[in-house]
Amino acid sequence: MSTITRFTGSALAPFDWTNLSLFPMLAPSIRVEDYVEGDQYVIRAELPGIDPAKDVRITATDGELRLEVVRKELTHPDKTRSEFHYGSFSRTIPLPTGVMEKTITARYTDGILEITAKVGEGRPAAKEIPVIVGNGKKN
Repeated sequence: MSTITRFTGSALAPFDWTNLSLFPMLAPSIRVEDYVEGDQYVIRAELPGIDPAKDVRITATDGELRLEVVRKELTHPDKTRSEFHYGSFSRTIPLPTGVMEKTITARYTDGILEITAKVGEGRPAAKEIPVIVGNGKKN
């Protein structure tokens, strides 16, 4: 038989280290998938347990989409364990060439935030600038 107990600390570990990330890159993030379907660019983000009207902020500028989410912890006086991640999370997603930022829309259904935008004609490809090699003499 196992018993659930709340961690109260000890002389060697005065507080619970299990929820701390030693590396910021490994901290909880917003998981997304993206794809182009016809003339639509689609981003789907996994965001269960939030109120999209209050907890989500989406901005688009300079070819990037920024998604900011706050997941608030529900307080339960007898909670003994939680593996959920709470707090503020953000993710910046580069938009592909040709995405029309004015057409971006978002819809939240069943814990999935789906962001779509129309993809138009791409911008011209980068132009390579030739380097002129001189002989070192000034004229």
